[in-house]
Amino acid sequence: MSIFEQMLSRYEVKTSHDLLNAQHEVMQQIVLAGLYRGAFFNKAAFYGGTCLRIFYSIQRFSEDMDFSLLSKDPDFRLENYFDAIHSEFKAVGREVIITKKEKKTPTNVESAFLKDDTSVYNLQFSTERSIKIKIEADVNPPAGFQTEHKLLLLPFSFMVRCYTLPDLYAGKIHALLFRGWKNRVKGRDWYDFEWHVRNNTPLNLEHFHQRALQSENDFFENLTPGILRQMLKQKIQETNIEMVKNDVRPFIRNTSELDIWSTDYFIQLVDLMNI
Repeated sequence: MSIFEQMLSRYEVKTSHDLLNAQHEVMQQIVLAGLYRGAFFNKAAFYGGTCLRIFYSIQRFSEDMDFSLLSKDPDFRLENYFDAIHSEFKAVGREVIITKKEKKTPTNVESAFLKDDTSVYNLQFSTERSIKIKIEADVNPPAGFQTEHKLLLLPFSFMVRCYTLPDLYAGKIHALLFRGWKNRVKGRDWYDFEWHVRNNTPLNLEHFHQRALQSENDFFENLTPGILRQMLKQKIQETNIEMVKNDVRPFIRNTSELDIWSTDYFIQLVDLMNI
């Protein structure tokens, strides 16, 4: 059994969705291992929903990998770490292709974490092109976050520099409010929001504020917890919760946990936030 197969065997696979989610997550961990060997985490940190999934065992799978430099560096190139990623996949018996994604229409914020100064890459198996991971690296990060080192044991023991939970929470709320998906919604943001409230994560309001000031031209200079709660409640009132459920459903095993989801449910969650 190869290391890749060993890592995959830890997952309970009953459906094609289960297999796809498991393969994505094993690939993500191998990417992290390659970046570690390349000393990437001396300069950058892991954040976003995939970070929550891998290091905090949130019960929903994730697709993309979001990274942030520790400080602004317009000369940074993620391509410099491709060899390390390729080598790590070869070590577990797999070949991958990494391609840069060219943005067609530059905008100030294309998604919560995709800006004009964000490099975007796609990684996929050379033989199974349908299994693909988007990798984003923010070279002009907003200020006000902290990091910590988290342990992974496979494909070998190594440490990953990650945003702390309060800053992961701040980034998630920013995504929930401002992700540029036009008429679509990302239910995974809402699932993560619920997880943070349930776990009483303290939200780093200052880091959220820095993100919002960077991405929104007319954002409040003085932000209070009350203003943030009002913004979230308005967003909830404007959102189709059925669309939220439909987006997150393929990424979770127990879909019955979505039964309680409603406009009123999320408004009450806002009141329970630890800000």
